[in-house]
Amino acid sequence: MTAIHRLLRGVAGLATLGTLVLASTEVTRACSDEQAEELDSAVVRAAAAARVGWNAATKSAAGDTVRLQLLGINDFHGQLSGRRVANRPAGGAAVLASYLEAETAAFNGTTIIVHAGDHVGASPPNSSLLQDEPAITFLNYFANDACEDKYRLPQFPGGSVRLNPDCNMVGTFGNHEFDEGSAEALRLIYGGTHPNGPFLESNFDGAHFPYVLSNVVFKSSKLPLVPPFVIKNVDGVQVAFLGAVLKETPTIVTPTGVAGLEFLDEADAINGYVADLRKQGVRAFVVTIHQGGTQAGQTPSGAIVDLVKRFDADIDVVISGHTHSFMNALMPNAGGQPVLVTQAFSSSTAYDDVELTLDRTTGDVIQKSALVNTTWGDTGPGLTPNTEIASLVRAADEKVAPLVNRVIAEAATALVRSENSAGESNLGNLIADAQRAAMGTDLAFMNPGGIRADLDAGTVTWGELFTIQPFGNSLVKLDLTGDQIYRLLEQQWKGQPFPRIMKTSGLTYAWDAARPVGSRIIEVQKGGVAIDRATTYTVTCNNFMAAGGDNYTVFTEGKNQLGGPIDLDALIDYVQALPQPFTATIEGRIQRLN
Repeated sequence: MTAIHRLLRGVAGLATLGTLVLASTEVTRACSDEQAEELDSAVVRAAAAARVGWNAATKSAAGDTVRLQLLGINDFHGQLSGRRVANRPAGGAAVLASYLEAETAAFNGTTIIVHAGDHVGASPPNSSLLQDEPAITFLNYFANDACEDKYRLPQFPGGSVRLNPDCNMVGTFGNHEFDEGSAEALRLIYGGTHPNGPFLESNFDGAHFPYVLSNVVFKSSKLPLVPPFVIKNVDGVQVAFLGAVLKETPTIVTPTGVAGLEFLDEADAINGYVADLRKQGVRAFVVTIHQGGTQAGQTPSGAIVDLVKRFDADIDVVISGHTHSFMNALMPNAGGQPVLVTQAFSSSTAYDDVELTLDRTTGDVIQKSALVNTTWGDTGPGLTPNTEIASLVRAADEKVAPLVNRVIAEAATALVRSENSAGESNLGNLIADAQRAAMGTDLAFMNPGGIRADLDAGTVTWGELFTIQPFGNSLVKLDLTGDQIYRLLEQQWKGQPFPRIMKTSGLTYAWDAARPVGSRIIEVQKGGVAIDRATTYTVTCNNFMAAGGDNYTVFTEGKNQLGGPIDLDALIDYVQALPQPFTATIEGRIQRLN
């Protein structure tokens, strides 16, 4: 008996769970969030809504099949309130709920709601300031009575797992679920009051549905963080749902957030469990995975494509996430079989509508199709938002309003994340300047992925600045030599899944796109004078970068590290001190050749 078998040997005795036997196992994203948003348009949304499908050559006779609908969401990021897409209202929890309810009511068969990670983290204030508890409460609204059944398995820390096969929901982890460490992630799943709580609930009850994750284990024991999979009962047919998160999570999360955990290869982990479940008679497999790609206006591309090629031949559907784009395509797995792969943009503005037909005798999926539907707020179900969820959002808004609505400053012009061809943005310049001023250093660097929203012209509130910098990262002062700075700047391309051009303050530099990765930086200057490779300079970055996040590993070589204020506080202090109304411009801090 392997360690994994011993881990859940007690589950077999729970009659209500059905068959649950675990395998013995050896134990890039395609584009940035900013790039994904640029690919988002009315045309792209219309393309995503075109149904894609596949039928097996041999179909069961009428009456020998069952129907299953999967409603998938990903990268919700606590988006309780609506937003605009292609200049139309879309999303928000109450609108999304109305769409999911309408789909469920219209479907003649079983419906299961699936989320593919990043449901929490990098959230607007009305969720983030309440530790994203409202985002979990929103999903709990859809859980049926079977989801309430809990089974205490001491092998899983934090609480009792929900593995009833008749539960109509399942979710997995994204990288942002680890932002505050595994203990906080497990609190959101299993419940408990946060040290800063209670918030909207006097005793937060956690997620009323199972989380599954096959490729994250404790380093010390090699045991899974949460159950790797759950088997659902679909009108008498078993369907296995397996979860995974991108194995590169430790490179994009603060190291303290993943301390004590090991992230395994996604395909290897999933395939190991599929092989064992197949021996137990399961023939239908759905993967919910926080890894993705993009399809907007082109052939599907990105990390998910290569992963699917390695997936076991019996995997039927992949609900993906992470890249904030859309996917709706058939891709071959390791056995050359077509896998239906979906991803529904992000932030509550869309959902996957997947329809499956299963052979009752063999348990196989014999038909499958999908579309990605936008949750428009000005038509269809969006015209009647769910009233109970709308009340939840109002309660969250009221709880945080005193802080969120506090006026900080006045912006003369809009400040945006959009970069010029060199990689410079006016909002990035403002943030980098704020951080350098807060720490009094020679230079400052800001990672582009940490800038989460644009700033409109006019009155600037605390809530708007929080939405731009929601992570609560602290600033770090450290020493780097000129040579290390050159190597750091090369890491904007070297070892990256896509270019990550940092926003800078206190220096200017030129880079040549025609030169090979690793030798693109031409010259770095401070005050118009080339920096000396042997000279030491004081540098500001955030604690995420200082720990090597986003693959900027040169920061970990920095000497004399000293902690500073939270990045949001530094930005607030800086813009308040500027002549009002304030602004920032693209100044040519970064120059691109070729």
